[in-house]
Amino acid sequence: MASSTSLPKTMKGILIEKTGGTEVLQYKTDLPVPTPKEGEILVKNDYIGINYIDTYFRTGLYPSPKPEILGREAEGSIVSIGSGNVYSLAPGDRVVWMGASAYAEYTACHAKYAMKIPSDIPEKHAAAALLQGLTALTLVREAHKVEKGDWVLVHAAAGGVGLWLCQILKAIGARTIGTASTAEKIDLAKKNGAEFMIDYSKDGVPEKVKEITKGEGVRVVFDGVGKSTFDGSMEAVARKGSMISFGNASGAVPPVTIARLSAKNVKLARPTLFNYLYTRDEIEGYSNELFQMMSKDKMSVRIHEIYPLQDVARAHNDLEGRKTTGKLLLKP
Repeated sequence: MASSTSLPKTMKGILIEKTGGTEVLQYKTDLPVPTPKEGEILVKNDYIGINYIDTYFRTGLYPSPKPEILGREAEGSIVSIGSGNVYSLAPGDRVVWMGASAYAEYTACHAKYAMKIPSDIPEKHAAAALLQGLTALTLVREAHKVEKGDWVLVHAAAGGVGLWLCQILKAIGARTIGTASTAEKIDLAKKNGAEFMIDYSKDGVPEKVKEITKGEGVRVVFDGVGKSTFDGSMEAVARKGSMISFGNASGAVPPVTIARLSAKNVKLARPTLFNYLYTRDEIEGYSNELFQMMSKDKMSVRIHEIYPLQDVARAHNDLEGRKTTGKLLLKP
């Protein structure tokens, strides 16, 4: 194993030992620096991405072993590598990675899920774009292949995934209807490609969708909100359309009776990113396409705020309180 002799023995990080609210997020300064195993790399994290899924592991909506360091992505520099296949990555490489235990100064992650960051991608942008950008890209390519001219409904259009969806759908030539709850969020989503916006705090979403589409409904709904929007999404989708439920921001969707789909021959999917990004070829292919969109197509990477690592509770509260637009980052 290649290693750095100057590595510290301990590091700062956020540990949770039980599920609950933000009070379970413990800022520690004496966590052991991990050692990379076979096929792993050790990354010194410069910027850590916060994703809504982090709150699911914190609350227990998604079960996971405890104690646990939360976090699914970060960017930084490789400081050492384990044995075995590390996909030509080497100490000193600037990388962005997906995996687990990101809320820390150092993470040992699988090399399979790490990508070298192109030199024309600015600092912070890879961590701000990776998981949410890849989620949006795989949704429109695989969950439902969106075509030019398709009507599409995007819930939480000013959120992290929502803004990526708006930009990518505009590039495809789709006609995007977004939902949001404030004038600021509505304006932001429109600037990023939404053609129409619905203020769900004032208007009924299915009714406005029918009005905008002249009674047709949308070819596909991308719904990361979950419980509170599911029924309205099913009402808004067109005959032979697709309902793509990819998140639980308002809580998990209750069980669905399959016969319900036959009313309009609707296709229902509940995808997760890592079943689209399973092989190294899939990871490289989609990541390189995302990097190209960022550098050549100048797609916007909106960073809401960079929080000091010890302020992670405030970041989670802001995210869950719908006070944010775009991406939240932590700085170790």
